[in-house]
Amino acid sequence: MKKLFFTIMLGTAMTFGANAQIQKGNVMMGANLSNISFGLDKPNQFKFNVSPKAAWFVQDGLAIGGEVDLGIATQKGQGTDFNYGVSALGRYYGATGANEVVNNSRFFGEATVGIQGTNPAGGGNTNGLGFSFGPGWTYFVTPSIGLEALLKYNGVVGFGSSAYAHNLGIGVGFQIYLPGKSTARKVSKDMN
Repeated sequence: MKKLFFTIMLGTAMTFGANAQIQKGNVMMGANLSNISFGLDKPNQFKFNVSPKAAWFVQDGLAIGGEVDLGIATQKGQGTDFNYGVSALGRYYGATGANEVVNNSRFFGEATVGIQGTNPAGGGNTNGLGFSFGPGWTYFVTPSIGLEALLKYNGVVGFGSSAYAHNLGIGVGFQIYLPGKSTARKVSKDMN
């Protein structure tokens, strides 16, 4: 009985392929890591940014949600820089086939807008409206887990000693794609 159940589940997962994750009603949760570096030579700098995010697919291939940005950069004798932000997130996966490099992979575009800040240790800061946009690529290791790479332009316009701060970031991360209620019902119905 267990073998039959496992075979049915595996067959269902293979049927959905790389499109099941991005269907309307599903949920995406995970995080991107970027600017990870450990300076081994003087001045021994350490950088790390993490961006947890969650989004709901409002239609096939289009997810809307939120993202939190937290970053730190420290250098011996120079102090510590902090970056932070809370943003609305939008992600769009293109049509099937046209954007597949290898099987079970998809290109996407991601954009955010929200409240962000950059506070360098050496003085000066920019706090205000933050935005970012850029392309990304996801490889689906399993039907519900994707490893991704993301190239994003990040900008902050606002108040402080500098009216504008910006950078280009490369991040890697993972996302977990969970079925929404409608998808779970559909799978349950298919199994009966």
